[in-house]
Amino acid sequence: MELAIRDAKARLSELIAAARNGERVIITKHGRPTAELVRCDQRGGFDFEKLEESRRRLGITGDGEGWPKSFDDPAFSRRVLCLDDD
Repeated sequence: MELAIRDAKARLSELIAAARNGERVIITKHGRPTAELVRCDQRGGFDFEKLEESRRRLGITGDGEGWPKSFDDPAFSRRVLCLDDD
């Protein structure tokens, strides 16, 4: 569905309902697409619970990076970030 801003203002509740039902709603200004209404729960990103479940199933522990112990030193971090007054 594609509507001009003026029409979208008048039909906002209807457009939100359409977006919640999975319909793509494009709002245009002077005939050019300007904004899109989409369902919030269809956004990309990580499902951290599934990620953690997969890590357990595969036997992955820790962060997998093996950072050196010196990286855990606050003084080292301050030097790297140039926060010391040297």
